[in-house]
Amino acid sequence: MTYWTAALLGLALAASPAAAKTKAAPAIEGQTPQPAIAPGNYPYQLFVPKGYLTDTAKQYPLLIFLHGSGERGDDVAKVKVHGPPKIAERDPAFPFLTVSPLLGTDQDWDIDKLDKLVDHIAKTYRIDPTRVYLTGLSRGGHASWRWAIAEPKRFAAVAAVAGRGNTGEACRLMDLPVWAFHGDRDDVVIPEGSFAMARAIRACGGRKVRLTIYPDLGHNAWDPAYDDPALYAWLLEQKNTSPTITNKDKK
Repeated sequence: MTYWTAALLGLALAASPAAAKTKAAPAIEGQTPQPAIAPGNYPYQLFVPKGYLTDTAKQYPLLIFLHGSGERGDDVAKVKVHGPPKIAERDPAFPFLTVSPLLGTDQDWDIDKLDKLVDHIAKTYRIDPTRVYLTGLSRGGHASWRWAIAEPKRFAAVAAVAGRGNTGEACRLMDLPVWAFHGDRDDVVIPEGSFAMARAIRACGGRKVRLTIYPDLGHNAWDPAYDDPALYAWLLEQKNTSPTITNKDKK
């Protein structure tokens, strides 16, 4: 068991078990490729934590991971190259049920499609609605900002890595726990992308935004960000007291 897994497993198990869904969803523990839930939606990697099949009264935190431009295409295995699915692949005790969709070649993330996918997962698996988390890197980091702004009540917390957002709408995130990560030498998405969002949220009175800047690091802020147990511990500490279960009240 890895260092961070030992630390996080205690947090995950400490959460009070909630009632199981009326009908248990079929599942395979571990990480498996899944077809799109409907034509035009995204194929995805699904990680089901160890113990899901035996502890049928427990609801699990859901972590959604959006990859960057480099993984786009038709090979869903490439989603596991970086971030949470990479970690989950090597550690069956990763405490989040994790969904990692795949973008097609030259595509950009479509929030409506992502909404439908997450709604499907929430209905099919034992998900704790108060602990739905979003993270993404580069292109997926941009989309994380965009999706959180569109639906701030859907998520308990958001971690945007090497991304940029719309500062004009940042006030919608003033009550949402956000952690942004960036390399100070990033010349693909300049660090101002994260700085500007953090400043804009704080200017609205937001006090739940965190910013980590890695010195002497270029675009790849995702390796240190996702390898840090502190990120996952922080996510598990966040709960959404009035979650949006589906996208019906999207504004």
